[in-house]
Amino acid sequence: MDNRMERAQRLHEQGYNCAQAVVCAYCDLFATDEETAYKMAEGFGLGMGLMDTCGALTGAYMLAGLKGSAGLEAPGKTKAATYGINRELAKAFKEQNGTYICRELKGVGDGNVRRSCQGCIEDACRLVEKLLVE
Repeated sequence: MDNRMERAQRLHEQGYNCAQAVVCAYCDLFATDEETAYKMAEGFGLGMGLMDTCGALTGAYMLAGLKGSAGLEAPGKTKAATYGINRELAKAFKEQNGTYICRELKGVGDGNVRRSCQGCIEDACRLVEKLLVE
């Protein structure tokens, strides 16, 4: 895991947003190419561009979909299970950080920075490893 987490950190330092860094660090394990993963995740950084749900966490959500979806062969058949994994990811992330809202994590409004982007990427990678890879 450390290599993937380190790769996600390096990708973020190179300009990938938080969601792209998480998705691209794992895309090979979830049968998708990095170019597609990068493009797919672009709108999810900075809390989906709105400082809403943390981009690193939404990257983990995307990986949950890649892992759990039956795809076009069975439309709608697997989405409930994927939503369940997303709830687990969100719950665990919130337990660690007190929130999964980007603006709250960054201390916008109250000045209390709860977690850096690098820390959020680290937390998302740990959750991916625990809930999606292991």
